[in-house]
Amino acid sequence: MCGICGHIAFNGQDVSTRCVEKMTDTMQQRGPDAQGLFVQGAAALGHRRLKIIDLSEAAQQPMVDNDLGLTIIFNGAIYNYGELRQLLEAKGYAFFSSGDTEVILKAYHAWGRRCVQRFNGMFAFAIYERDSGQLFLARDRLGIKPLYYHERPGEFRFASALPALVAGGDIAGDIDPVALHHYMTFHSVVPAPHTILKDIRKIPPGETMTIDARGGLERETYWKLDFGPRPDEGHYGMAEWKALTLQTLRQAVQRRLTADVPVGVLLCGGVDSCLVVGLLAELGQSQLTTFSIGFDAVNGQDGNEFHYSDLIAEHFATTHHRIECDAADVLSSIETCLGAMSEPMVSHDCIGFYLLSQAVSQHVKVVQSGQGADEIFGGYHWYP
Repeated sequence: MCGICGHIAFNGQDVSTRCVEKMTDTMQQRGPDAQGLFVQGAAALGHRRLKIIDLSEAAQQPMVDNDLGLTIIFNGAIYNYGELRQLLEAKGYAFFSSGDTEVILKAYHAWGRRCVQRFNGMFAFAIYERDSGQLFLARDRLGIKPLYYHERPGEFRFASALPALVAGGDIAGDIDPVALHHYMTFHSVVPAPHTILKDIRKIPPGETMTIDARGGLERETYWKLDFGPRPDEGHYGMAEWKALTLQTLRQAVQRRLTADVPVGVLLCGGVDSCLVVGLLAELGQSQLTTFSIGFDAVNGQDGNEFHYSDLIAEHFATTHHRIECDAADVLSSIETCLGAMSEPMVSHDCIGFYLLSQAVSQHVKVVQSGQGADEIFGGYHWYP
Protein backbone atom coordinates (compact mmCIF):
# COMPACT_ATOMS: atom_id res chain seq x y z
CA MET A 1 0.00 0.00 0.00
CA CYS A 2 0.97 3.63 -0.45
CA GLY A 3 -0.38 6.85 0.97
CA ILE A 4 -1.72 9.79 -1.01
CA CYS A 5 -2.90 13.22 0.18
CA GLY A 6 -3.48 16.72 -1.09
CA HIS A 7 -4.71 20.23 -0.43
CA ILE A 8 -6.46 22.39 -3.04
CA ALA A 9 -7.17 26.09 -2.39
CA PHE A 10 -9.86 28.18 -4.12
CA ASN A 11 -10.67 31.84 -4.67
CA GLY A 12 -7.12 33.06 -4.38
CA GLN A 13 -6.41 31.46 -1.01
CA ASP A 14 -2.95 30.08 -0.30
CA VAL A 15 -2.33 26.37 -0.54
CA SER A 16 -0.79 24.87 2.62
CA THR A 17 2.33 22.81 2.02
CA ARG A 18 2.68 22.42 5.80
CA CYS A 19 -0.74 20.75 5.93
CA VAL A 20 0.29 18.27 3.22
CA GLU A 21 3.63 17.59 4.91
CA LYS A 22 1.83 16.74 8.16
CA MET A 23 -0.58 14.42 6.37
CA THR A 24 2.28 12.75 4.48
CA ASP A 25 4.30 12.25 7.67
CA THR A 26 1.30 10.60 9.34
CA MET A 27 1.17 7.95 6.59
CA GLN A 28 4.83 6.93 6.84
CA GLN A 29 3.81 3.37 7.70
CA ARG A 30 1.79 3.08 4.50
CA GLY A 31 4.84 3.96 2.40
CA PRO A 32 8.23 3.63 4.07
CA ASP A 33 10.29 3.40 0.87
CA ALA A 34 10.03 6.99 -0.37
CA GLN A 35 8.07 10.22 -0.07
CA GLY A 36 7.38 13.14 -2.37
CA LEU A 37 5.78 16.58 -2.42
CA PHE A 38 4.42 18.53 -5.40
CA VAL A 39 3.30 22.16 -5.26
CA GLN A 40 1.92 24.09 -8.22
CA GLY A 41 -0.48 27.01 -8.22
CA ALA A 42 -3.35 26.29 -5.85
CA ALA A 43 -2.49 22.60 -5.37
CA ALA A 44 -0.16 20.66 -3.10
CA LEU A 45 0.09 16.86 -3.37
CA GLY A 46 1.92 14.40 -1.12
CA HIS A 47 2.84 10.74 -1.50
CA ARG A 48 4.31 7.92 0.59
CA ARG A 49 5.59 5.02 -1.48
CA LEU A 50 5.81 1.30 -0.94
CA LYS A 51 7.72 -0.05 -3.93
CA ILE A 52 5.82 -2.94 -5.53
CA ILE A 53 5.70 -2.33 -9.30
CA ASP A 54 8.61 -0.59 -11.10
CA LEU A 55 11.05 -0.22 -8.22
CA SER A 56 13.08 2.44 -10.03
CA GLU A 57 13.18 6.16 -9.34
CA ALA A 58 11.38 6.70 -12.66
CA ALA A 59 8.18 5.64 -10.90
CA GLN A 60 8.61 8.05 -8.01
CA GLN A 61 5.52 10.03 -7.01
CA PRO A 62 4.02 12.55 -7.30
CA MET A 63 4.61 11.73 -10.96
CA VAL A 64 4.68 14.73 -13.28
CA ASP A 65 4.22 14.68 -17.05
CA ASN A 66 5.11 18.19 -18.18
CA ASP A 67 4.20 17.50 -21.81
CA LEU A 68 0.64 16.54 -20.84
CA GLY A 69 0.40 19.04 -18.00
CA LEU A 70 -0.69 16.31 -15.56
CA THR A 71 0.47 15.18 -12.12
CA ILE A 72 -0.68 11.99 -10.40
CA ILE A 73 -0.51 10.42 -6.95
CA PHE A 74 -1.67 6.81 -6.82
CA ASN A 75 -2.24 4.00 -4.32
CA GLY A 76 -2.95 0.49 -5.59
CA ALA A 77 -2.25 -1.77 -8.53
CA ILE A 78 -3.61 -1.91 -12.08
CA TYR A 79 -3.36 -5.57 -13.07
CA ASN A 80 -3.96 -5.00 -16.78
CA TYR A 81 -1.55 -2.08 -17.11
CA GLY A 82 0.57 -3.99 -19.63
CA GLU A 83 -2.29 -4.34 -22.09
CA LEU A 84 -3.35 -0.74 -21.58
CA ARG A 85 0.20 0.45 -22.16
CA GLN A 86 0.23 -1.30 -25.54
CA LEU A 87 -3.02 0.42 -26.50
CA LEU A 88 -1.63 3.80 -25.47
CA GLU A 89 1.64 3.26 -27.29
CA ALA A 90 -0.36 2.47 -30.42
CA LYS A 91 -2.04 5.85 -29.97
CA GLY A 92 1.38 7.53 -29.93
CA TYR A 93 2.10 7.89 -26.23
CA ALA A 94 5.73 7.51 -25.09
CA PHE A 95 6.61 6.25 -21.61
CA PHE A 96 9.50 7.12 -19.28
CA SER A 97 8.72 4.44 -16.64
CA SER A 98 7.71 0.78 -16.71
CA GLY A 99 4.97 0.63 -14.07
CA ASP A 100 1.23 1.17 -13.78
CA THR A 101 1.26 4.74 -12.40
CA GLU A 102 2.23 6.34 -15.70
CA VAL A 103 -0.31 4.16 -17.52
CA ILE A 104 -3.08 5.75 -15.43
CA LEU A 105 -1.73 9.21 -16.26
CA LYS A 106 -1.67 8.58 -20.01
CA ALA A 107 -5.03 6.78 -19.91
CA TYR A 108 -6.63 9.82 -18.28
CA HIS A 109 -5.23 12.06 -21.00
CA ALA A 110 -6.41 9.67 -23.72
CA TRP A 111 -9.87 8.74 -22.44
CA GLY A 112 -10.70 11.32 -19.77
CA ARG A 113 -12.85 10.33 -16.80
CA ARG A 114 -13.93 7.15 -18.59
CA CYS A 115 -10.41 5.74 -18.18
CA VAL A 116 -11.45 4.13 -14.87
CA GLN A 117 -13.77 1.80 -16.78
CA ARG A 118 -10.71 0.25 -18.42
CA PHE A 119 -8.80 -0.42 -15.19
CA ASN A 120 -8.75 -3.89 -13.71
CA GLY A 121 -7.33 -3.52 -10.24
CA MET A 122 -7.58 -1.81 -6.87
CA PHE A 123 -6.87 1.89 -6.76
CA ALA A 124 -7.32 5.33 -5.31
CA PHE A 125 -5.67 8.15 -7.20
CA ALA A 126 -5.71 11.89 -7.82
CA ILE A 127 -4.73 13.69 -11.03
CA TYR A 128 -4.13 17.45 -11.09
CA GLU A 129 -4.43 19.38 -14.35
CA ARG A 130 -1.87 22.17 -14.58
CA ASP A 131 -3.68 24.32 -17.15
CA SER A 132 -7.24 24.11 -15.83
CA GLY A 133 -6.52 23.70 -12.11
CA GLN A 134 -8.94 20.76 -12.06
CA LEU A 135 -8.52 17.80 -9.70
CA PHE A 136 -9.80 14.31 -10.57
CA LEU A 137 -10.20 11.66 -7.84
CA ALA A 138 -11.17 8.01 -8.34
CA ARG A 139 -11.74 4.94 -6.19
CA ASP A 140 -11.88 1.31 -7.34
CA ARG A 141 -15.09 -0.64 -7.87
CA LEU A 142 -15.18 -2.43 -4.50
CA GLY A 143 -13.57 0.32 -2.43
CA ILE A 144 -10.51 -1.74 -1.54
CA LYS A 145 -8.29 1.33 -1.48
CA PRO A 146 -9.45 4.08 0.90
CA LEU A 147 -9.94 7.74 -0.02
CA TYR A 148 -11.11 10.26 2.59
CA TYR A 149 -11.81 13.96 2.07
CA HIS A 150 -12.74 17.18 3.86
CA GLU A 151 -14.31 20.13 2.12
CA ARG A 152 -15.21 23.61 3.29
CA PRO A 153 -15.38 27.07 1.71
CA GLY A 154 -12.05 27.94 0.10
CA GLU A 155 -10.35 24.53 0.31
CA PHE A 156 -10.51 20.79 -0.28
CA ARG A 157 -8.31 18.14 1.36
CA PHE A 158 -8.03 14.41 0.78
CA ALA A 159 -5.93 11.49 2.06
CA SER A 160 -5.66 7.71 2.18
CA ALA A 161 -6.23 7.71 5.93
CA LEU A 162 -8.67 9.52 8.19
CA PRO A 163 -6.00 10.25 10.86
CA ALA A 164 -3.90 11.94 8.17
CA LEU A 165 -6.67 14.44 7.47
CA VAL A 166 -7.01 15.14 11.18
CA ALA A 167 -3.24 15.65 11.42
CA GLY A 168 -3.53 18.35 8.74
CA GLY A 169 -5.25 20.53 11.33
CA ASP A 170 -8.49 22.51 11.76
CA ILE A 171 -10.83 19.52 11.67
CA ALA A 172 -13.24 19.03 14.55
CA GLY A 173 -13.51 15.63 16.20
CA ASP A 174 -17.30 15.56 16.45
CA ILE A 175 -18.88 12.15 15.95
CA ASP A 176 -21.29 11.75 13.03
CA PRO A 177 -24.53 10.42 14.62
CA VAL A 178 -25.62 8.80 11.33
CA ALA A 179 -22.29 6.99 11.06
CA LEU A 180 -22.52 5.89 14.69
CA HIS A 181 -25.98 4.48 14.00
CA HIS A 182 -24.63 2.47 11.06
CA TYR A 183 -21.62 1.36 13.10
CA MET A 184 -23.81 0.02 15.90
CA THR A 185 -26.25 -1.60 13.45
CA PHE A 186 -24.46 -3.10 10.44
CA HIS A 187 -21.73 -5.27 11.96
CA SER A 188 -19.47 -2.33 12.83
CA VAL A 189 -19.44 -0.89 9.31
CA VAL A 190 -19.82 2.78 8.37
CA PRO A 191 -20.86 2.88 4.70
CA ALA A 192 -19.59 5.61 2.39
CA PRO A 193 -19.87 8.54 2.14
CA HIS A 194 -20.06 8.69 5.94
CA THR A 195 -17.15 8.25 8.33
CA ILE A 196 -17.16 8.18 12.11
CA LEU A 197 -16.28 11.92 12.07
CA LYS A 198 -18.85 14.48 10.98
CA ASP A 199 -16.36 16.67 9.06
CA ILE A 200 -14.73 13.87 7.06
CA ARG A 201 -16.26 11.85 4.23
CA LYS A 202 -15.03 9.05 1.98
CA ILE A 203 -15.55 8.60 -1.73
CA PRO A 204 -17.88 5.61 -2.29
CA PRO A 205 -16.61 2.57 -4.19
CA GLY A 206 -16.99 2.82 -7.95
CA GLU A 207 -17.15 6.61 -7.92
CA THR A 208 -15.09 9.49 -9.25
CA MET A 209 -15.03 13.10 -8.13
CA THR A 210 -13.98 16.16 -10.12
CA ILE A 211 -13.20 19.49 -8.42
CA ASP A 212 -12.76 22.53 -10.64
CA ALA A 213 -10.53 25.53 -9.93
CA ARG A 214 -13.39 27.44 -8.28
CA GLY A 215 -14.35 24.62 -5.94
CA GLY A 216 -17.24 23.22 -7.96
CA LEU A 217 -17.63 19.50 -7.25
CA GLU A 218 -19.07 16.81 -9.50
CA ARG A 219 -19.56 13.17 -8.60
CA GLU A 220 -20.03 10.28 -11.01
CA THR A 221 -20.77 6.59 -10.43
CA TYR A 222 -18.96 4.51 -13.06
CA TRP A 223 -19.77 1.01 -11.76
CA LYS A 224 -22.38 -0.79 -9.69
CA LEU A 225 -22.39 -4.39 -8.52
CA ASP A 226 -24.83 -6.57 -10.44
CA PHE A 227 -25.85 -9.72 -8.57
CA GLY A 228 -27.83 -11.31 -11.38
CA PRO A 229 -26.57 -13.54 -14.19
CA ARG A 230 -25.57 -12.04 -17.51
CA PRO A 231 -27.89 -12.61 -20.47
CA ASP A 232 -25.66 -15.38 -21.82
CA GLU A 233 -25.60 -17.15 -18.41
CA GLY A 234 -29.34 -17.56 -17.98
CA HIS A 235 -29.28 -21.23 -19.03
CA TYR A 236 -26.32 -22.21 -16.79
CA GLY A 237 -26.65 -25.27 -14.59
CA MET A 238 -24.51 -26.39 -11.65
CA ALA A 239 -21.69 -27.71 -13.87
CA GLU A 240 -21.39 -24.42 -15.76
CA TRP A 241 -21.41 -22.34 -12.56
CA LYS A 242 -18.72 -24.56 -11.01
CA ALA A 243 -16.53 -24.20 -14.09
CA LEU A 244 -17.02 -20.43 -14.17
CA THR A 245 -16.22 -20.13 -10.46
CA LEU A 246 -12.97 -22.05 -10.90
CA GLN A 247 -12.05 -19.99 -13.95
CA THR A 248 -12.71 -16.76 -12.03
CA LEU A 249 -10.65 -17.92 -9.05
CA ARG A 250 -7.73 -18.86 -11.27
CA GLN A 251 -7.89 -15.51 -13.02
CA ALA A 252 -8.12 -13.58 -9.74
CA VAL A 253 -5.11 -15.31 -8.22
CA GLN A 254 -3.01 -14.93 -11.37
CA ARG A 255 -3.77 -11.21 -11.68
CA ARG A 256 -2.60 -10.63 -8.13
CA LEU A 257 0.85 -11.91 -8.94
CA THR A 258 1.39 -8.54 -10.64
CA ALA A 259 4.39 -7.27 -8.66
CA ASP A 260 8.13 -6.77 -9.00
CA VAL A 261 8.68 -8.20 -5.52
CA PRO A 262 7.99 -11.71 -4.13
CA VAL A 263 4.36 -12.51 -3.27
CA GLY A 264 3.59 -14.65 -0.24
CA VAL A 265 0.37 -16.22 1.08
CA LEU A 266 -1.45 -16.01 4.42
CA LEU A 267 -2.25 -19.65 5.11
CA CYS A 268 -4.73 -20.01 7.97
CA GLY A 269 -5.63 -23.61 7.22
CA GLY A 270 -9.17 -22.85 6.08
CA VAL A 271 -10.66 -23.70 2.70
CA ASP A 272 -10.14 -20.21 1.29
CA SER A 273 -6.41 -19.73 1.92
CA CYS A 274 -5.63 -23.38 1.13
CA LEU A 275 -7.37 -22.88 -2.21
CA VAL A 276 -5.20 -19.84 -2.95
CA VAL A 277 -2.03 -21.85 -2.31
CA GLY A 278 -3.28 -24.67 -4.49
CA LEU A 279 -4.17 -22.34 -7.34
CA LEU A 280 -0.81 -20.62 -7.17
CA ALA A 281 0.93 -23.99 -7.28
CA GLU A 282 -1.22 -24.93 -10.27
CA LEU A 283 0.04 -21.75 -11.98
CA GLY A 284 3.60 -23.00 -11.53
CA GLN A 285 4.56 -20.80 -8.58
CA SER A 286 7.30 -22.70 -6.77
CA GLN A 287 9.03 -21.89 -3.47
CA LEU A 288 5.99 -20.05 -2.16
CA THR A 289 6.39 -18.38 1.22
CA THR A 290 3.42 -18.98 3.52
CA PHE A 291 2.51 -17.66 6.96
CA SER A 292 0.22 -18.90 9.73
CA ILE A 293 -0.53 -17.36 13.12
CA GLY A 294 -1.66 -19.08 16.30
CA PHE A 295 -2.58 -18.10 19.85
CA ASP A 296 -2.71 -19.73 23.28
CA ALA A 297 -5.28 -22.44 23.88
CA VAL A 298 -8.20 -21.34 26.10
CA ASN A 299 -10.32 -23.76 28.12
CA GLY A 300 -9.06 -26.66 26.08
CA GLN A 301 -9.83 -24.97 22.74
CA ASP A 302 -6.90 -24.65 20.32
CA GLY A 303 -5.97 -21.10 19.39
CA ASN A 304 -4.51 -22.09 16.04
CA GLU A 305 -5.08 -24.14 12.91
CA PHE A 306 -1.45 -25.20 12.49
CA HIS A 307 -2.44 -28.82 11.95
CA TYR A 308 -4.29 -27.91 8.76
CA SER A 309 -1.90 -25.26 7.49
CA ASP A 310 1.06 -27.60 8.05
CA LEU A 311 -0.58 -30.23 5.84
CA ILE A 312 -1.00 -27.75 2.98
CA ALA A 313 2.49 -26.30 3.42
CA GLU A 314 3.99 -29.80 3.31
CA HIS A 315 1.86 -30.90 0.35
CA PHE A 316 2.86 -27.91 -1.80
CA ALA A 317 6.41 -27.69 -0.41
CA THR A 318 6.10 -24.03 0.66
CA THR A 319 8.58 -22.15 2.80
CA HIS A 320 6.30 -22.00 5.81
CA HIS A 321 6.45 -19.71 8.83
CA ARG A 322 4.56 -20.47 12.02
CA ILE A 323 3.96 -17.32 14.06
CA GLU A 324 3.03 -18.07 17.65
CA CYS A 325 1.60 -15.33 19.88
CA ASP A 326 0.74 -15.61 23.57
CA ALA A 327 -1.66 -13.54 25.65
CA ALA A 328 1.08 -11.06 26.54
CA ASP A 329 1.69 -10.32 22.85
CA VAL A 330 -1.99 -9.65 22.32
CA LEU A 331 -2.47 -7.41 25.35
CA SER A 332 0.66 -5.35 24.71
CA SER A 333 -0.34 -4.71 21.09
CA ILE A 334 -3.94 -3.63 21.56
CA GLU A 335 -3.15 0.09 21.80
CA THR A 336 -0.94 0.19 18.72
CA CYS A 337 -3.44 -1.97 16.83
CA LEU A 338 -6.19 0.54 17.57
CA GLY A 339 -3.88 3.38 16.55
CA ALA A 340 -3.36 1.78 13.14
CA MET A 341 -7.07 1.93 12.30
CA SER A 342 -8.52 4.70 10.14
CA GLU A 343 -11.94 4.07 11.65
CA PRO A 344 -13.13 1.94 14.60
CA MET A 345 -13.21 -1.80 14.00
CA VAL A 346 -14.32 -4.45 16.49
CA SER A 347 -13.88 -7.64 14.48
CA HIS A 348 -12.30 -10.32 16.63
CA ASP A 349 -9.50 -10.95 14.13
CA CYS A 350 -8.17 -7.36 14.02
CA ILE A 351 -5.43 -8.01 16.54
CA GLY A 352 -4.51 -11.26 14.84
CA PHE A 353 -4.07 -9.57 11.48
CA TYR A 354 -2.11 -6.75 13.08
CA LEU A 355 0.37 -9.13 14.72
CA LEU A 356 0.53 -11.25 11.58
CA SER A 357 1.27 -8.15 9.50
CA GLN A 358 4.18 -7.20 11.75
CA ALA A 359 5.72 -10.64 11.36
CA VAL A 360 5.06 -10.96 7.63
CA SER A 361 6.66 -7.58 6.91
CA GLN A 362 10.00 -9.01 7.98
CA HIS A 363 9.90 -11.39 5.00
CA VAL A 364 7.74 -10.05 2.13
CA LYS A 365 5.88 -6.88 1.11
CA VAL A 366 2.93 -8.55 -0.64
CA VAL A 367 0.71 -11.49 0.27
CA GLN A 368 -2.44 -13.05 -1.07
CA SER A 369 -5.02 -14.50 1.28
CA GLY A 370 -8.55 -15.78 1.42
CA GLN A 371 -9.66 -13.44 4.18
CA GLY A 372 -12.80 -11.73 2.95
CA ALA A 373 -13.81 -10.32 -0.43
CA ASP A 374 -11.02 -7.74 -0.65
CA GLU A 375 -8.28 -10.32 -1.13
CA ILE A 376 -9.26 -13.21 -3.36
CA PHE A 377 -11.53 -11.11 -5.59
CA GLY A 378 -10.46 -7.61 -4.70
CA GLY A 379 -6.76 -7.34 -4.07
CA TYR A 380 -3.89 -8.37 -1.91
CA HIS A 381 -2.37 -7.24 1.36
CA TRP A 382 0.68 -5.00 1.23
CA TYR A 383 2.89 -4.83 4.30
CA PRO A 384 5.40 -2.04 4.93
